[in-house]
Amino acid sequence: MAIFIMILRKMVNNKWLELSLLFGLVLSVALTSSMPIYTNAILQRLLLQELKQLQASSSQYPGIYWLSVNMTAQEKEKSAKISQTDAFMNETSSRFGIPVQYSVRERSTQKYNLSPAEPDKVDTKRQRSADITAIDGMEEHMKLIDGRMPAKAPVDGVYEALVVSEALTELGMVLNTVFVIQDDISKQQIYIKPVGVFDRKDYTDVYWYNIPSSYKNSFVIDFPLFEQEFTSGGKLNVQFSYWYLALDYNKMSLATINTFIASHFALDKHMDERYENHNYNAPALKTLGNYYVKEANLKTMLWSLNVPVVLMLGFYLYMVANLITERQKTEIAVLRSRGASRLQIIFGYVAEGLVLGSIALLSGPYVGMNLTKVLGASSGFLEFVQRAKLDVSLSQEAFSYALIAVTSSVVMTLIPVFIATKATIVGHKQQSARQAASSFWHKYFIDVILIGISLYGLYNYKIRMKDLLSLGLKSGDLRVDPLLFLIPALFILGMGLLVLRLYPLFMQLIYKAGRRWWSPALYFTLIQVSRSTIQYQFIMVFLIITIATGLFSASATRTINKNTTDKIRYSAGADITMKIRWENDAPPAILMGLSSGEEEESGEEDAAAVPQKTQYTEPSFLPFTQLPGVEHAAKVFIKKDAVFTKGKSQDTVQLMGINTKEFGQTAWLRSGLLDHHFNDYLNLIAAKPSSVLISESMAEEYGVKPGDTITLGWDGIEGAPFTVYGTIDYWPSWNPNPGTNDTVTVNSKQGSTTKVKKPMLVIGHLPYIQNNLALEPYEVWLKLMPDASSQAVYKAVADHGYQIESLRDAKQEQIKAIKDPFQMAINGVMTLGFLISIVICFFGFLLYWVLSLNARTLQFGILRAMGISFFQLLVILISEQLLISGAAIVIGLATGSLTSQLFVPLFEMSFDPKTQVPPFKVTFDPGDQARLYWVVAVMLTTGLAILGHIVSRIRIHQAVKLGED
Repeated sequence: MAIFIMILRKMVNNKWLELSLLFGLVLSVALTSSMPIYTNAILQRLLLQELKQLQASSSQYPGIYWLSVNMTAQEKEKSAKISQTDAFMNETSSRFGIPVQYSVRERSTQKYNLSPAEPDKVDTKRQRSADITAIDGMEEHMKLIDGRMPAKAPVDGVYEALVVSEALTELGMVLNTVFVIQDDISKQQIYIKPVGVFDRKDYTDVYWYNIPSSYKNSFVIDFPLFEQEFTSGGKLNVQFSYWYLALDYNKMSLATINTFIASHFALDKHMDERYENHNYNAPALKTLGNYYVKEANLKTMLWSLNVPVVLMLGFYLYMVANLITERQKTEIAVLRSRGASRLQIIFGYVAEGLVLGSIALLSGPYVGMNLTKVLGASSGFLEFVQRAKLDVSLSQEAFSYALIAVTSSVVMTLIPVFIATKATIVGHKQQSARQAASSFWHKYFIDVILIGISLYGLYNYKIRMKDLLSLGLKSGDLRVDPLLFLIPALFILGMGLLVLRLYPLFMQLIYKAGRRWWSPALYFTLIQVSRSTIQYQFIMVFLIITIATGLFSASATRTINKNTTDKIRYSAGADITMKIRWENDAPPAILMGLSSGEEEESGEEDAAAVPQKTQYTEPSFLPFTQLPGVEHAAKVFIKKDAVFTKGKSQDTVQLMGINTKEFGQTAWLRSGLLDHHFNDYLNLIAAKPSSVLISESMAEEYGVKPGDTITLGWDGIEGAPFTVYGTIDYWPSWNPNPGTNDTVTVNSKQGSTTKVKKPMLVIGHLPYIQNNLALEPYEVWLKLMPDASSQAVYKAVADHGYQIESLRDAKQEQIKAIKDPFQMAINGVMTLGFLISIVICFFGFLLYWVLSLNARTLQFGILRAMGISFFQLLVILISEQLLISGAAIVIGLATGSLTSQLFVPLFEMSFDPKTQVPPFKVTFDPGDQARLYWVVAVMLTTGLAILGHIVSRIRIHQAVKLGED
């Protein structure tokens, strides 16, 4: 207990340092524990969204779990098996982990021929067959349309039943008609009479697995009566048995996925052991099965996104621990000289770490939970919206992550202590009196090694990217390789250390260049900084890493978001693109099939006939230009299988017909993709109707150049001449990258080889194409006003009587992309990392300089005693700040920009390169840099104000004293 009290007193004496260390520990634990919290929360949201989408697309309730068995008449112990399954189903239903809304049993006999007991009342010539069915508990979920409820026991040997209205028509009967069922096996006659017509009470009630019309060949009797007479009594063959659970999928969570799947496997095993023919229907199973992969991918991505921030936090913790150790090195050396072992001294610091670590372990996960809410509210980098809150909760996994983070952090803080315990009091004094030649990382060329590793990784990724683009290979859906963040982090650290290796030489050069003219204050500053660079390396490396990491995170996120948006806008071509149905004289598809069959049987004359050309009627285009919220509209004709001919060369190309003015006003194309402005190309072909633009791939493949004449047409359409006016690399909605299967075999003297075939495009005038080739349906491209509503446009199109055959809304796709869990993770984690970088940078800066100034109190006191004025002392402080902190910040900004330019383009690997058009472009938002500059300015100003205040309170008679400082 005495040792514990001594440790607490020691911590109180260094309370600001200990609080700073605790702050770093809590942030580290919070960041680490937020990963499983966020993963579970975002996947939980995605799970419910996908299940709701499943319900909307399939019109089937996602909480269904349905089992069926088909039993033959010869099957033994049928009643016992059904009873066992009833009991097992009742027991297992509670194991699914989510509330059971309804548990329904249904039995059916085989279908039997019906003969009327009173032939004079119904048509005896009609063939009728039906089964007897019973549904457990249906009375509470149905309503009587006609007749009455059946008796729960046979009345005068006649079973009373309910039927659906469709059964009256299907079986040609009326209520109260008695039918006879003759079972050939039991030789019994069963009399049954419909006495009521029923329907569902509520059409949204999930109790009903089947719609009522599916019972049009069934007599539905009381369930207990069915069990007594047929399941147990065996009067008729019970062929089918169904078990149906309606589970509340809204209560489904990631934690219940395992129990749901385990329950399914248990039931499947039970059914396999008892029934030869059985089946199940569980729509949610396929969706749930994918979540193990999604969870693993999301966790991997979160770790990779947090690599730079974790590195920065680790450096912060090490720096603070080193500052604490530096202040206590004399005490450690004295203890070593007095006989204390290294293990005993380290144990004391371990106890300190356990105290701080326990606080961080208890509070960090709760801070992480709140950080997760920040991630959920992020709609973009440093952008927040009022959306539904993430359903966050603490789990055992979060505390496990927190424990790992605390252990790792405490071990890291003990490294300086371990190094310090090597020295005795004599060794410590000798070390204090000598100037270290170089730091550890410079002595062993850690900077060069880190840069080498990162540049090697960069080279490998660029080679891989080149192969993917040139060969049309597929990289996969959005995923982030952890190395894409680890390698830049290593590069940032390596570049920072490399610059600091050269920085003392630069300072000495400045000192020597102007030593005849420097004022005393600057002279002192330059000597102090150039000779004590190792002393300042920690704060400089820390600032470099923090600033560079913040800038890289900002650039990476902006680039990913911007390129995702650009990809959607480019592939769509405009804000909304739609295809409207045109009236035509083409026969229906079924008749087309018949006519083709007849043609095969016809003679040679018919076989040689030219296919009939479909005539289309163009709808009015004017209403599209007048739709509410539409700024511009354009006609865009696209023929993907057009054929071009030049001399003996012939190939398939995509033909696009446009009106140049309207197209230029409506379409979207990112600036910088073409050699000249997009409108310049449109103006180039505007004057001559037969002029066209062709893709660079077509020009290279067939040697087509401006001024050449080519012929264009398509199947069944005679070609027309066009004149080439220019070539383009990109065009709205056209993908110039080859697909996975875009290959062609080339035969030569050396043999046959396979090469990649690039897509080709021709852009011409729509009126010329319609007049000289054919009038066929075109797409309608719309450019919306900034605040226009897509729904209003859809409604207006429908109100004008247009039938939309296909539609693409770029704005809605962008909103969907923002809500993607992986995109949300990128935006949220990067935003959080940027904010943490700023906070850590500010606190680390103030902490270091305040402690450094306190350690130099004697030095400043002596300077004041020597006649240096307070103003000159401030000049010294400002100069030191500029040469150390200012230089580190400038180096950090330069390193961050260089890292972004080199490594951010590699994030194209996270997407499918062949669909990533336009090409990946590194984006810098001036606002992000402005925020960094603002933080830096506030940090330096605050730091100088605090340091100036401390210096102003230095008293010479207290600072200058005899003995050791």
